[in-house]
Amino acid sequence: MVRIGPARPLWAGRGLALVGIVLVAFNLRTAVASLSPVLHQLEADIPLSTALVGLLGMLPPLCYAVFGIATPVLARRIGLEPALIVALAALAVGLAGRGLAPSAGWLLAASALTFSAIGVGNVLLPPLVKRYFPDRIGLLTTVYVTAMSVSTFLPPLVAVPVADGAGWRVSLGMWAIVAATALVPWIALIVHPRREIPAELPEEVEPGLLRYAFRSPLAWALAVVFLVSGFNAYAIFAWLPSILADTAGTTPGQGGALLALYALMGLPAALAVPVIAERRGRVRTLVAVGAGSLIAGYAGLIVAPAVATWLWVAFAGIGPLFFPLSLVLINLRSRTHAGAVALSGFVQSAGYLVVALGPLAVGLLHEWTGGWTVPLLLLLASAVPAAVAGLVVARPRFFEDERAG
Repeated sequence: MVRIGPARPLWAGRGLALVGIVLVAFNLRTAVASLSPVLHQLEADIPLSTALVGLLGMLPPLCYAVFGIATPVLARRIGLEPALIVALAALAVGLAGRGLAPSAGWLLAASALTFSAIGVGNVLLPPLVKRYFPDRIGLLTTVYVTAMSVSTFLPPLVAVPVADGAGWRVSLGMWAIVAATALVPWIALIVHPRREIPAELPEEVEPGLLRYAFRSPLAWALAVVFLVSGFNAYAIFAWLPSILADTAGTTPGQGGALLALYALMGLPAALAVPVIAERRGRVRTLVAVGAGSLIAGYAGLIVAPAVATWLWVAFAGIGPLFFPLSLVLINLRSRTHAGAVALSGFVQSAGYLVVALGPLAVGLLHEWTGGWTVPLLLLLASAVPAAVAGLVVARPRFFEDERAG
């Protein structure tokens, strides 16, 4: 067991780990947000069907679901840092491969490698914080969540200007340099290991508790809250520039900026929602704000997309506050560590499998109807199950108590 003791200065003997954690966090979202703003330029060289664009959009959550289960086993076999180095190397190769893609099949394969690597990184980041910063877990969590938020809204801002100046291949492939840079501190830590720091490996889910989660109303309600957030977010990241170009007449640059605005709305939510839910217990209020924002944002994009477009996008971007809410409720609604691990495993694995359908469903509905009204109505309607499930998780109850009852 790690003895926490008094907090040490962040840089005291662990500066490489601090830089490495920030760089890993920054690399976990760049690939998701950098593709859709340059799709119009990419399609001039590589024709993509609507279904294929939807498939590209569903790859991230699908890969996260699969590797959320596989990564703990990998880390136990080869070690925490080696597993991360393999993931970062694969990420750099995948990102470069997207920029070099000569065909749709190549683009799809490179994207699958990219998001599989990110899926590994998603799981490894919390134990990295616990291993190197057991005395500063809260602070480091805030730091890496902030880095992830920046890496979500920055790519849409720069994607189109870079593509206009240097081509879409540079716009997509340049993020491989950032991924390769993240390798440096972790390779240095392998070369000069801190052997006095015990390994804190990702934990596997207890099979009995995980099986019970399939029968738990609380677990299913949390999964619905989680998946509604992801369903909306990944659908928007895949399609928002195209939606706005067709309905509001935005330019590619404006579409990228509005996608960045959507992503930016997640930053204050990530910082404020856990505090409001944990310290003030205002879960019902947060559920109402999230559901109301989804309805207001999509209703505005349906009824008056060219009027105050930024406002409707901002409202839609508030809706995914359900993501940090579901994550903090995993801990608030479990009594034991084993219960929290089981609840997290079920919620995220089941949730991401459904989340993966969001971009594909929106794309297919657009293709079948020839417009964006029905796809936006689908996203608007997702506020209803989120509100209903939110009322369930708002009640103070515990996952383990359901099992005992």
